[in-house]
Amino acid sequence: MFEVRVTADFAAAHFLRDYHGKCENLHGHNYKVYAHVRGEELNEGGMLLDFTQLKESLRTVCKKLDHTNLNDLSVFDQNPSAERLAMYIFNGILEDLSSKGIDLSYSQEKKSAWLYAVDVFETDTSRARYKIV
Repeated sequence: MFEVRVTADFAAAHFLRDYHGKCENLHGHNYKVYAHVRGEELNEGGMLLDFTQLKESLRTVCKKLDHTNLNDLSVFDQNPSAERLAMYIFNGILEDLSSKGIDLSYSQEKKSAWLYAVDVFETDTSRARYKIV
């Protein structure tokens, strides 16, 4: 099994509803995001996936979040947790690459590259992950 990972970052503000603690107040993070792709077969160039394609897609999705108040984005239903951010970015990468003719969706039969996981770090020590089984 092969795996590649790319990284991007963005800065954004948010607050958490239905949470009792300091994170219920408006605050910000310098988020770091990792996108992981796995597969069993390499392409004709000997790569699982071109790093550039994955990086561009991840950065495109993160750019939509950069310097925003995440609570203003309806997709998070007023509660932009790191877990919801990871799922949003995961799905955004799939959508962006699909629009460019690159299918990274998962199926049990697939041997070529598929998007496996997205990690969202709020801090160096706090991470949420959204992944395919």
